[in-house]
Amino acid sequence: MAKTSSLSVVIPVFNEEAVLPLLFQKLEEMQSSLRAVVDVVEIVLVNDGSSDKSWPMIEAHCRTHAAFVGVNLSRNFGHQFALAAGLETARGDVVVSMDADLQDPPAVVIEMLEAHQRGYDVVYATRLDRGKETFVKRVTARWFYWLIQKLSGVHMHRNTGDFRLMSRRALTELSRLRETHHFFRGLVPWIGFPQTQVFYDRADRAAGSTHYPMRKMLRLAFDGIASMSAAPLRLAYLMSLGLFSIFVGYIFYVLYQHFIRGNPLVPGWTSIMCAITIFGAIQLLMLGVFGEYLGRIYEQSKGRPLFIVQDIVRSDSNNTVSPNKS
Repeated sequence: MAKTSSLSVVIPVFNEEAVLPLLFQKLEEMQSSLRAVVDVVEIVLVNDGSSDKSWPMIEAHCRTHAAFVGVNLSRNFGHQFALAAGLETARGDVVVSMDADLQDPPAVVIEMLEAHQRGYDVVYATRLDRGKETFVKRVTARWFYWLIQKLSGVHMHRNTGDFRLMSRRALTELSRLRETHHFFRGLVPWIGFPQTQVFYDRADRAAGSTHYPMRKMLRLAFDGIASMSAAPLRLAYLMSLGLFSIFVGYIFYVLYQHFIRGNPLVPGWTSIMCAITIFGAIQLLMLGVFGEYLGRIYEQSKGRPLFIVQDIVRSDSNNTVSPNKS
């Protein structure tokens, strides 16, 4: 295996003080194992507005370890934007992104580098085993990836998260996408370039508890669908056509009952109320969908920065750098 000139590993961190000591240890072990295949290793830890001791721990570690770089965001911007901040800070020719909970084992990075040297610009780490995830999460994840792939037309590998490798040219093209609502799991396949995957068994969280409850997963799912497809907007046409067909059929049924069967036309209070309720509910639903897309246009038009970096800490700097970069 030929040597890679430089590698950056980007890790968003949010309230991970319980797992950080073990993460530091595993990353240093990974750094040692990569010396034979990588000239320079850079590890970028992005603190996404943690309320615990995560940033002081990251800052202290970065000041004493040359390979580590700490990025402190001014507040909690969310996982995807913290990841974007780390990717923009990374200086390596090859960049690997992963989570801080050690469910993504650093040892897989060597396999990803081997795949990259075979000519692939993007290498996904795909889970063979999803650990102790609940049945509901497994099923919903499977349906979500099937649905978003059908709606967007972009092929996304199932059972993959944000544990991936990207070449510098792929990362450069990705950085040009300045969408207010980032969904990297859809944007990375969208940019193209040769892509492949390696497989691994996902471990359980090393310490602490998950920071992605059902509410955040649903938000991420809708962000993914709305960012990658306009299909929800087209749903209005399908519903209108379906309702039109139903009520035209109902009119023909009434005419048949009156003129063919001779039944009198009796005003139907129940049918009227049902019609009003159905139309009202669907109108509110579609207004909500329209409003969601309109809100995204509004947010995009404001041109606000995706994130704000408060501090960047490196071991070779005497003072904390405050670039206010976004």
